[in-house]
Amino acid sequence: MNNKHPAFGFSTRAIHHGYDPKDYHGALVPPIYLSATFAFPTAEYGAACFAGEASGHFYTRISNPTLALLESRMAALENGEAAVAFSSGMGAIAATFWTLLRPGDEVIVSQTLYGCTFALLQGIGEFGIKVRHVDLTDLAALQAALCPATRMIYCETPANPTLRLVDIAAVARLAHQQPNVTVVVDNTYCTPYLQRPLELGADVVVHSATKYLSGHGDITAGIAVSSHAIAQRIRLQGLKDLTGAVMSPQDAALLMRGLKTLALRMDRHCSNAQAVAEALQAHPAVQWVTYPGLASFPQYELAARQMKQSGGMIAFELKGGIDTGRRFMNALKLFTRAVSLGDAESLAQHPASMTHSTYTPEERAQHGISEGLVRLSVGLEDVADLLADVQQALGKCARAVARPTLLAAHAGK
Repeated sequence: MNNKHPAFGFSTRAIHHGYDPKDYHGALVPPIYLSATFAFPTAEYGAACFAGEASGHFYTRISNPTLALLESRMAALENGEAAVAFSSGMGAIAATFWTLLRPGDEVIVSQTLYGCTFALLQGIGEFGIKVRHVDLTDLAALQAALCPATRMIYCETPANPTLRLVDIAAVARLAHQQPNVTVVVDNTYCTPYLQRPLELGADVVVHSATKYLSGHGDITAGIAVSSHAIAQRIRLQGLKDLTGAVMSPQDAALLMRGLKTLALRMDRHCSNAQAVAEALQAHPAVQWVTYPGLASFPQYELAARQMKQSGGMIAFELKGGIDTGRRFMNALKLFTRAVSLGDAESLAQHPASMTHSTYTPEERAQHGISEGLVRLSVGLEDVADLLADVQQALGKCARAVARPTLLAAHAGK
């Protein structure tokens, strides 16, 4: 297939975009180019490549045919012009920040962020870049925070781990009333199957492709998608010189294998998560649960408008707080206690002591991450088995919470 097939659907592009077997000896699966360097037919051609006057591969830290196919495919799925592949999601985020921000610039970020992104922003602040945490659900607050030094607005939506949403279209409209403001959205939780921020007005989309895009928990990878001009800057500055966070050709091949089943997997993640969220909401041991597919979700209408489905992530807190949350996690038998997300396996983790431990307790409270919050990444197992595991773990928590209450009541007699 050629590179431009707008009439084809999402899964067709995920499987075929940018590759024709007849050009590669009939190989159905794209070859993996393991070479670190590439030969020049002439010295003049090599010089032209280094000068940016000729297109071609000359060193894998900059480009590689296997990575180029992946990048073309990801750009097609996000409806962007170009993409850059990285060895991790943090590589993609860091390279984007270091490329687009300079000392004296200001970046506005949403209140809740992945712990390592939060830590990166603290580090960036030491290099003369001002970081403002703003409630991006409050457009008046965003308007007040924008200033002549603002160069970027960065958000996750849904946010990790609280699932709070940002209205991408509204934020982009406000941002682009100012000159030179780039809107960057972390789309890891949704993937382009559920949400396409560029179509809503964002300028750059970043992913931890370790998660749903790969889907099998066997690689770390990152992606940035944008315009040709911005992607080229990120490649030649953020990737080549500032981070060197280069994805290997082997990982690119595994990631493309994952993309082939992305739509099928996301449908199952979403349907399983919906069932688990409803079960949690109905259980008396649960203090609260947040999931975009629940009518009780505060931003339910925005989720329905901005996302194709509600995703595979759930955040909740049990009555009794952190102690009961740990009891729940330790009682799980099918869910695996592990960080990361988007794998075939269902995972459970405690953000305050794990992925978001880079925040101080005061910062977690300020950014809406409660100490007792439990995060579930709902996988691809049979939903009946997942529900049974959650119910038995909740049952143990309910008995543990009820026991002190009964003892107190007995003592009062």
